[in-house]
Amino acid sequence: MYTSLKQALLDLEKAGMLKRVHEEVDPYLEMAEIARQAFDSKGPALLFEKVKGSRFQAACNIFGTRERMDFLFRDTLESTRTAVQFKSNPAEFFRHAGPATLLRAARAGIRSLPRRSGSIRDFEECTLADLPQIVGWPEDGGPFLTLPQVATLPGSDAKILTANLGMYRVQIAGNDFAPDECGIHYQINRDIARHHRKAIEEGRPLKVSVFLGGPPAHTVAAVMPMPEDLSELTFAGMLGGMRFRYFMHEGYIVSSDADFCILGEMAPELKPEGPFGDHVGYYSGKHLFPYLKVKKMLCKKNAIFPFTSVGRPPKEDTIFGEFIHDITKPMVPSSLPGVEAVHAVDASGVHPLCLAVAKENFIPYIKPEEREPLELLKTANALLGFNQVSLAKYLMVAAKEDAIADEAGIKQPAGKNQDVRGTRNSAGQLDARDVPAFFAHVLERVDFARDLHFQTSTFIDTLDYTGTRLNHGSKLVIAAAGVKRRELHENRNDLDVLVLPAGFSNARIAMKGVLAIQWNGGELNGDYMRALRDALASWEYRENYPWVSVMDNTSTIGDNSQQSLDDFLWTTFTRSDPAQDIYGLNERFVQKHWAIDAPLIVDATAKPRHQKMLTVSDSVKQRAAEILANAGREHA
Repeated sequence: MYTSLKQALLDLEKAGMLKRVHEEVDPYLEMAEIARQAFDSKGPALLFEKVKGSRFQAACNIFGTRERMDFLFRDTLESTRTAVQFKSNPAEFFRHAGPATLLRAARAGIRSLPRRSGSIRDFEECTLADLPQIVGWPEDGGPFLTLPQVATLPGSDAKILTANLGMYRVQIAGNDFAPDECGIHYQINRDIARHHRKAIEEGRPLKVSVFLGGPPAHTVAAVMPMPEDLSELTFAGMLGGMRFRYFMHEGYIVSSDADFCILGEMAPELKPEGPFGDHVGYYSGKHLFPYLKVKKMLCKKNAIFPFTSVGRPPKEDTIFGEFIHDITKPMVPSSLPGVEAVHAVDASGVHPLCLAVAKENFIPYIKPEEREPLELLKTANALLGFNQVSLAKYLMVAAKEDAIADEAGIKQPAGKNQDVRGTRNSAGQLDARDVPAFFAHVLERVDFARDLHFQTSTFIDTLDYTGTRLNHGSKLVIAAAGVKRRELHENRNDLDVLVLPAGFSNARIAMKGVLAIQWNGGELNGDYMRALRDALASWEYRENYPWVSVMDNTSTIGDNSQQSLDDFLWTTFTRSDPAQDIYGLNERFVQKHWAIDAPLIVDATAKPRHQKMLTVSDSVKQRAAEILANAGREHA
C-alpha cells in the first residue's frame, strides 16, 4: 500500500518503471507532448524535477501501461476483485467461497470504510498560480487539471459515505477567470450534478474539494463508475489497501494524503470554459459552465503534481478503462439482468460506439431459425438508461444464443450467398471486445428493415459535436438475433466491379463485410449520396458488404492492421450523427419505422459543425522527443 504519490513513484523508480527528467521543461505544450510520446512508446513513468514557472515537481504516464497499473496494485488487486464478486452476487459468492476468499473479502470490506485522520496543520497554503500551468494543445483556453479528484457531499450534514468523487475537467487560468477562480466542466449525466442540483434547490452554494495526487488508488477511484448509493471513497480504500483518510474543514472534505487540495464554493452564475483538446481526438468548444470561487488552497511540503495528456485514443485513459473493466466485469450481469458483456470501444472515442452481448430468450421454445430481437430491445433500453453507457451513440446488441447455436452446429436455413461459418471464439462465446468478429456476427444477421432503432432527438455526450447542438443529437440501436441472412466477403476482387460515381474513389475493405469509400468533393450532400446509393444498388456484392462508411481519406484503411481498424472506428463513429448521417438503399417508413435494404451507408466525412482535430507543431514534437530521449540521464 502507498500513503502518498511520492512513495508510489519511488517504488516505480526502484522497479525500473520511472525515469527522472532533470532539465527544465515548459508546461506550455511541451510537457503534454512528452507525456503523449511516452505513452505511445510504452515508455516509463516520468518525474519532472524542474518545471518552468512552478516550484513543484510533476509526474506523468504513471498509469501508462497495464503492467505498471498491475504493479501499483499488486498487493490489493486480488482482494478488490474478490470484493467486487461478493458485491455482484452475494449468494453465489458464499456458495463457492473458501475460508481464504472470505477472509480477503472481509479485509477489503474493512479497508473500504473511510476514516477521519489528519488536520489542516499537515498542509501549507499555496495558490492556483503556483501549480504547473500545463497547456496541452495550441488552442486550449488555458491550463487545466487533467487528473483531479473532485469531491462533493449532497448536503452540509451529509455522511462521508454519501460523498461523490469524480474526475471533471478543472480550468485553473485563462478566459476571464480571476486568480481565485477555476472552472468545473462536468459533462452530462455525472454524479456531481445531483449534488449541485440539490444545493441550488436549497439555496446554498455547493462546497467542492479538488484533490490532486495522493495514493494512486485515489486517482483510479475518481474514474470508477460506482452506483449512485456507493461512494468512490470506498473503492479508493479497497484498491489502495488502506482506508481513505480525510478530515473536515469548514464543511469541506480534505483528503489527508493528497498532494494538493483546492477548496471552493460553486458560484451562482456560469463562466466560459474551454476550448480544450479532449480524449475523442478533437477540441471541445468554449461554453458556459460552473466555476469555483476558491476559498483556500493547500499543498503538502514537496508536493508532486500529477498530470496526463489527452488526445485521440488510445491514451492513458485507455489503460484506466481496461483496468476498471476487468475489475467490474462480474457486476455487469447483476447490474443489468440479461446482459453478458458490454464493451465501450476505446478506438471510437469510447461513448460513440458500444457493443453488448445479451440473452434472447423471451420465447425459450422458439426454434433457432425463428429467433428475432425481442428481449434484446428491452436490454438495449436498459443499457441506454444505465450509468455512462447511457451516453452511447451507436449501440450494437447481439444474442448470446446465436453463438451457442453456431457452436452446436445447428444448421442455418440456406439462402443466397449464405454459409454456416460462425463468428465466435474457440469456446463458442461471442466476444464484445473482438470488434471485427462482433461486427461480422451482427452484420450477418441484421435485418435492415426491422433491426434499426433510432432515438432521433435525445441527449449525447457533452464532448460529441456531431449532433444538432451541445448535448443534443441522436442514437442508433442495432439489435441482431437469429439466423444468418447473408455471407460476408473480404475479397479485394469484389471491388473491381464496383463503379463509383464522380467524387467517390479508393474503396477499401475495413473489416469483413465492411467497406470504406473516399469522398473527394468538399461538403457531401444528398444528391451525391443518392448517386452513391444508385451505384451500390447495381453492385452484385452489395449484400456481402452491408456496412459502408464514406470518409475523407481511406488511404490508411484495409491493410489488416490494428491502426487500420482504429482509423476506421475513430473516423466512422466520431464524425457521424445517426439521424443526420445514415443512409441506405430503398429508404422507407413502415408504421413510422425507418427501413432500408443493405447496405447501410454512414456519412463519416468532416462537417462544418464538427470541432477541429488536435494537432501540434513539428517543433514541439521534436523538442519533446529530445527531452524524452534524455530522460534518466544525470547530465542531459
